[in-house]
Amino acid sequence: MGRTAHGLGALLRAAEAGRRPDSADALDLLVDAAPAALLPVAESLTLAGFGETVTYSRKVFIPLTQLCRDVCHYCTFAKAPRRLKGAYLTAEEVLGIARAGRAADCKEALFTLGDKPEERYAAARTALDAAGAASTLEYLERMAKLVLQETGLLPHLNPGVMDAADLLKLRPVSASMGLMLESASDRLCERGGPHFGSPDKVPARRLATLRAAGELGIPMTTGLLIGIGETRRERIESLLALLAIHETHGHLQELIIQNFRAKSGTKMAAAPEPAMQEQLWTIAVARILFGPSMSIQAPPNLQPDGLDSLVRAGLNDWGGVSPVTPDHVNPEAPWPHLGDLARDTNAAGRNLVERLALTPAYAARPELWTDPIITPHVRRFSDSRGFARPDRWYAGAGCELPPIATRWSSVASSAHVDARSTRRPAAGIKAIIKAARAGHALTESDIVRLFGVEGADLDEVIAAANQLRHESVGDTVTYVVNRNINYTNICLYHCGFCAFSKGRGSTDLRGPAYNLELDEVARRTVEAAAAGATEVCLQGGIHPSFTGETYLNIVRAVKEAVPSIHVHAFSPLEIWHGAHTLGLPLAAYLEQLRDAGLSTLPGTAAEILDDEIRAIICPDKLGTDEWLNVIGTAHEVGLRTTATIMFGHVERPEHWARHLRRLRSLQERTQGITEFVPLGYVHMEAPLWRKGRTRSGPTFREAVLMHAVSRLVLNPLIRNIQTSWVKMGAEGAALCLEAGANDLGGTLMNESITRAAGGVHGQLLDAAQLQALARRIGRPARQRTTLYDSPAAATAAAIFRDRPAPERSALATTD
Repeated sequence: MGRTAHGLGALLRAAEAGRRPDSADALDLLVDAAPAALLPVAESLTLAGFGETVTYSRKVFIPLTQLCRDVCHYCTFAKAPRRLKGAYLTAEEVLGIARAGRAADCKEALFTLGDKPEERYAAARTALDAAGAASTLEYLERMAKLVLQETGLLPHLNPGVMDAADLLKLRPVSASMGLMLESASDRLCERGGPHFGSPDKVPARRLATLRAAGELGIPMTTGLLIGIGETRRERIESLLALLAIHETHGHLQELIIQNFRAKSGTKMAAAPEPAMQEQLWTIAVARILFGPSMSIQAPPNLQPDGLDSLVRAGLNDWGGVSPVTPDHVNPEAPWPHLGDLARDTNAAGRNLVERLALTPAYAARPELWTDPIITPHVRRFSDSRGFARPDRWYAGAGCELPPIATRWSSVASSAHVDARSTRRPAAGIKAIIKAARAGHALTESDIVRLFGVEGADLDEVIAAANQLRHESVGDTVTYVVNRNINYTNICLYHCGFCAFSKGRGSTDLRGPAYNLELDEVARRTVEAAAAGATEVCLQGGIHPSFTGETYLNIVRAVKEAVPSIHVHAFSPLEIWHGAHTLGLPLAAYLEQLRDAGLSTLPGTAAEILDDEIRAIICPDKLGTDEWLNVIGTAHEVGLRTTATIMFGHVERPEHWARHLRRLRSLQERTQGITEFVPLGYVHMEAPLWRKGRTRSGPTFREAVLMHAVSRLVLNPLIRNIQTSWVKMGAEGAALCLEAGANDLGGTLMNESITRAAGGVHGQLLDAAQLQALARRIGRPARQRTTLYDSPAAATAAAIFRDRPAPERSALATTD
């Protein structure tokens, strides 16, 4: 016994260090292990893999047919035809359930059905004939496609045993599929066993289906049903059988460890249900065998008083929970109310976060795991980590702020922790924040962890960023009175996120192609100065006829029109293009622009400073090193710049981290960046989004968090964090000012690029409106220059308070 205990200890230490036990050791040492010995290691592995997040899927349950050829001795889902209104749900009934789910903000449509009922029941064959379907699986394919097309819900299919041909037919209409192994024990299929008389419960057939799904790259949910007569050893053998398949194909997205419930009217009505300790033991063993990355689920409605214990055993997911439909498999066990589930999960020291039918690791890379028909739907429901979008807020779309915005306002103002939370911020998050406040460069993994915070940790990050903003730059909100002049929207490049640029003569999207004459650029500059602007911001597409001389002439035209105006102009791509067409080194060309009157550069065209992402969204544009070289060279010749990030499309938090670290490194070397500007991707008219190749912009959580995390990561090197009212809306921008931002950018007068992408927030917020925005959050506002100095005594602010901005000319309406 002593040797066994010693061996178990060594096995657990190895597991915690990332070394999975081999099969022989698992069978020798885990069978008799007490749950108390296993749970600490299982919980540690779970925290390493999933942090303090427990997920669930908001779903509707569609019982397509409750006819089944199997006769499992514990099942009440399967019914005889005489007990059903119809053999199958009709298309109208299926759509009614799905539409109710969509109205309740569900994202998953769970189709559950019996195995091949047409092989047992004439009623099934008759109904299929009437529907024009050759089989139950063909009818399922049709109904899943209908739900996907009509409601957008992601189908998750549980059709039972299938071969490769069946799986291939269903893959284009499903985000994922499920098949519970239940047990790998053939003994349970013998006479007197719970699976006797159920041909589809033969373990070899079920394992063959899971193996075929793996060969086809289909994400599968599977698991065990415990307490139906199996032994602990048989449970381990079942888990090892699943592990062998997963190690080959990597497609088992989730394991369910479900406890048997005795139900009246079944042959097992009097059978004892498994003790809670047995479920905890099984979850812990599954976690130890599969390691930290496997998602492990137990249905919360089957152990409503044991949620805390399940979490301690290694669980990280509650599975599908429906606010609309009952659990048709366990109708005696109602789903928990989602508010109650969030509270109980929080009481267990975890944060409840919604996921899709695909677990986050698979949803984050849908191009690898879903059919091309399904992939766009997954992307549009997903955030950057593969979780479900938690609300219907979109950058630039004029949406109402989600409910969480109210909570965050109080978080920022009082370092408040949500009153519903019983948790304190994690020590690890506090340590990262402490390092950032001290000005230390954070690692990529530290930054990714900041972007992954939820609950009390999220509150802590926002409050810390707000406090650091207060300490670094004070409470005054700054803004610049400026005018955007986008002199052409004709462009040689084909950036997949850009709806602004057009080919010559194009009438696609919003408005025709145009190219302003120098006289018009000058006229708009005069008009801006008359309205009190201290800056004109000039950017445009890369017109095929433009050379470096074109940009020099634009600067000269502006400075001749208004010599005192600050010229903030030309993206790094325009600078590179200008230097290249003249055959000049970057430094020499930038010096010519500076001498002609260029004052600063906007650090746009940065998108994401990672070539993995640039290869997808802007493959013909400057690479990461080229962009950094242009900006660094500008700093070397005395031209300061801003820096931006455009986020919410195909990138993930690790790419955000790399972007911020590269900017921090550049700023350490040059000290030339005046401000950092997060720009949420506006998706509505973006070509890549219309092709289904991007997400739908950042979530509200991500948009606010980008401001907070950038404040921490860039401290103390970049002091000013700007929020874009064009992307966030006025109310969203106000909240970002309480989450680390200190600047509102410019009045703009003519905002073109975001509007071309589908943005609706208007083209102008005048000084009075910007000041009022700051007053709403109890903060003073001050007009600044481009370089954050105070402007001359006669400023635009007074003019804008007294009269509206000048009318735009007929030419101006083209941008």
